Amino acid sequence: VQLVESGGGLVQAGGSLKLSCAASGTIFSWNTMSWYRQAPGKQRELVARIAIGGSTNYADSVKGRFTISRDNAKKTVYLQMSSLKPEDTAVYYCNENISGAWGQGTQVTVSS
Repeated sequence: VQLVESGGGLVQAGGSLKLSCAASGTIFSWNTMSWYRQAPGKQRELVARIAIGGSTNYADSVKGRFTISRDNAKKTVYLQMSSLKPEDTAVYYCNENISGAWGQGTQVTVSS
């Protein structure tokens, strides 16, 4: 299983970014997909998760600002991030639950 994230970058506080994670080597529609993030000096934390049927859950810190979605035909999971804050600065990783595979990560930096 390979996961490739993209879409990170530098954005001002209050701005938006959309991350993508393209999967290969997996029956994508059978998998729960998640986005995690890791800020410098901190543990990796769950940001959002989307299950097979489309149900979602979010970390309290991003509720109402981030939206996770998936396109099974494209084997891609997305993370739409809005109203970004400096504390959202981190490397963002996607994860697939069956194999436990991780992507290489994409850096998101939010300036104040």
